[in-house]
Amino acid sequence: MREKNFVELLLLFKEGNVSIDEVLAKLRVLRVEEVEGIAQLDLGRDERCGIPEVILAEGKDFEHLKKIIGSQISTKGRSIISRIGGSSARKITKWSDSYGIICSYNKDGRILVCKKEYELEKTGGKIGIITAGTSDIRVAEEAKVIAEEMGCEVMTAYDVGAAGIHRLFPAIRDLSESHALVVAAGREGTLPAVVAGLTDIPVIGVPVSTGYGYMGRGEAALASMLQSCSVVSVVNIDAGFTAGAFAARIANMVAVK
Repeated sequence: MREKNFVELLLLFKEGNVSIDEVLAKLRVLRVEEVEGIAQLDLGRDERCGIPEVILAEGKDFEHLKKIIGSQISTKGRSIISRIGGSSARKITKWSDSYGIICSYNKDGRILVCKKEYELEKTGGKIGIITAGTSDIRVAEEAKVIAEEMGCEVMTAYDVGAAGIHRLFPAIRDLSESHALVVAAGREGTLPAVVAGLTDIPVIGVPVSTGYGYMGRGEAALASMLQSCSVVSVVNIDAGFTAGAFAARIANMVAVK
C-alpha cells in the first residue's frame, strides 16, 4: 500500500468506520507468495508502488514460467510477461486456453499479458511514445504495453528521428496533451534531447541497442543522452519496461490531481 493509503486506512479504523478484519485484508497487499521454492511473488507491488510485478521470461525454465504465471493469475487475475519469444508465447497461450485465461501477445515488444476475471481501471493518464527509427519500435512497444497496463492512454509517433527532423514537429504537436513522453533512439541517440528542448512535457530517454561500429549496441546513445544539455531522464539500454512504468507513474500522479 502507498503511504497515503496507509494513513487513510488507519484514520478510518480510528474513527470506527472500518473493522480490524478490513484492515487486515488491506494489509495483505504486503504478502509474498512462494511458488514451489522457485519464486517469491510480490502480490502487493501495484498497490504499494503503482507498478505491477512483471515476470521476466529470459533465463527461466518453461515449466517454472508456467507455475509462476498460474500462481500470479490465481491471486491477482493478471500476469504480465516480458522478453518472451513468439514460440514460448504461443505455448503459454495454448496452455492458458484450457483454464479460461485470455492472453494477448505484442510481437514487437515481446510482451505477453494474461488475464482472468480482471478489470483494468483507466486512470486518465496520457503517455506519448516517440521513436527515432523503425528499429526502435520493439523497445517502444514494450513501454507502451506497460503504460497501458498501468491504466494510461498511450499515443505513438514512430520513425521521426533527427535524420529527417521535419517529421518531428507534427508528432510533438499531436502528443501535446501527454503528461510524459518516452523517446527511444539508437545510434547517436540525439532525439530525446531535441524533444526535451521543444516541449515542457517531462521526457524519458531510452537508448536502444541499434547501431554498429565504435560504441554501437546502444553505448553511444546512452552516453549522448546522459550528456544532454536539455533536461532528460535516462533509463538503461533497451529498458522499455522501466521507461513505460516511469512515464505512467508521472502521468497517473498528474491525472489524480
